[in-house]
Amino acid sequence: MTEAVSRRERAAGTEAALKQAAREVFAERGYLTTKITDITAAAGRATGSFYNHFAGKEELLEALLRDMLAEADETIADASGHDADFSKLSAVRWHVAAYWRFYHAHLAEMIAVKQAGMVDPELGRRLQQITADDDQHMIEHFAHLPNPPAEPLVAISAMNALMEGFAYTWLVVNPANGQTITDEAAIDTLTNLLHHGLAG
Repeated sequence: MTEAVSRRERAAGTEAALKQAAREVFAERGYLTTKITDITAAAGRATGSFYNHFAGKEELLEALLRDMLAEADETIADASGHDADFSKLSAVRWHVAAYWRFYHAHLAEMIAVKQAGMVDPELGRRLQQITADDDQHMIEHFAHLPNPPAEPLVAISAMNALMEGFAYTWLVVNPANGQTITDEAAIDTLTNLLHHGLAG
């Protein structure tokens, strides 16, 4: 094994360790209160090593979001039951269920994305841009509707806001009255609202 290969492997290992540590620390402390030294300490790495991989906490969060979306794309590519025809209730439900599972699996990162966008609108715009490809994929599904939205970007932003807000309410905040909701009930509620709104 050459020294160059060994260096690359060590660098890749450090980057992976920093990302995993960030997920854990974000889950424990929240994105806003997490310091870079918290991440490096959790990763067992020197603070200076962080800057060999990321310019700051914001760039690390962007990298985590890209990783999450790439993982989701692989999962969807391997999954069965995908249908692009949003005139069908089952097709809408498949996508809602995929989003709900994605949000649940990446709860700490999704909260971090929300917090980061609230305090830094420019970062929020960059994070939204990373999801633009996924938005385009969803917009293509509108072509199957009897009356496709005249403004598909507006429609997809409303769809995303509904799903994200609902997931945040029930998976993060939880209603003040202590009520809970099952995954199936959450997915059914979102599916019925979205299908009715899109297909009429």
